[in-house]
Amino acid sequence: MFPDDQPLVSIVIPAYNNADYLDETMKSVLGQTYTNLEVIVSDHASTDDTWAVMQRYSSDPRVTLLHTEGGGGALRNWNRVSQAATGDLIKLVCGDDLLYPTIVAQQVAALINEPGAMLAASPRDIVDANGAPVLKNRGLAGLTGVHDGAVAVRKTVTQGTNIFGEPGCVLMRRSALEKVGWWDSRWPYLIDETSYSMVLLEGKFVGVPGSLAGFRISDSQWSVRLVAEQAEQAIGFHNWLAKTRPDVISATDRRIGNTRARVMAQVRRLAYIWLGRRMSKAVTTDAAAN
Repeated sequence: MFPDDQPLVSIVIPAYNNADYLDETMKSVLGQTYTNLEVIVSDHASTDDTWAVMQRYSSDPRVTLLHTEGGGGALRNWNRVSQAATGDLIKLVCGDDLLYPTIVAQQVAALINEPGAMLAASPRDIVDANGAPVLKNRGLAGLTGVHDGAVAVRKTVTQGTNIFGEPGCVLMRRSALEKVGWWDSRWPYLIDETSYSMVLLEGKFVGVPGSLAGFRISDSQWSVRLVAEQAEQAIGFHNWLAKTRPDVISATDRRIGNTRARVMAQVRRLAYIWLGRRMSKAVTTDAAAN
């Protein structure tokens, strides 16, 4: 039995064609200092060896392996693993990203210490296909400590980018995610930011400082392929939020956010071009010789 200050945490992994990286991801998840975990992984009809990699963990009692029927985009698999979770708190980790050993422990403590908080987030390092850091300690835009959820939502809109980071950077209350209808993919590139925002409008936000995860940029990553659509999707989300929640997002907030979204999309496009060679996993000498 675990004490009340160690609630069950569900780490859920929606895997799709992640054979090259999933083993590293799983090791980082299972290597957490926080021990009251369940890990749920579902293969979304991958065409590579993702399922075979998952089998390496079939005997671990913490791990549940599932299949997700093909189709439905990211939303189908994100909801599949999230709805299978039984923990009080949930963290979704994409099948190529990395968790640093103390992220769960630190974020659980942050949420326990602030009962009205729905979501905690931490900065992350941007790493290349081989796991080497490219940029360190990115995220939150200075929003550390406890804040009203509406303040956090306004901050991410006016920054024109997802200040909370990828799902691995975030821990939230499963009940809050369920209450808002699970993941929201009306703007596919913003499936995470949109869903976080809906959850945050239910309570408070806690920003936990220090880089606690690694976000991998690779040529197989779906957000890289969507780069041309980033600005338009962000603007669509901002406009919808300003229309439906003018108490949270003003017309001025919307204009600032839309302008910055266009700028940030260009910055990302240039960054992906600059990092092009680092988006492919290096081939070992032995493999190259064969």
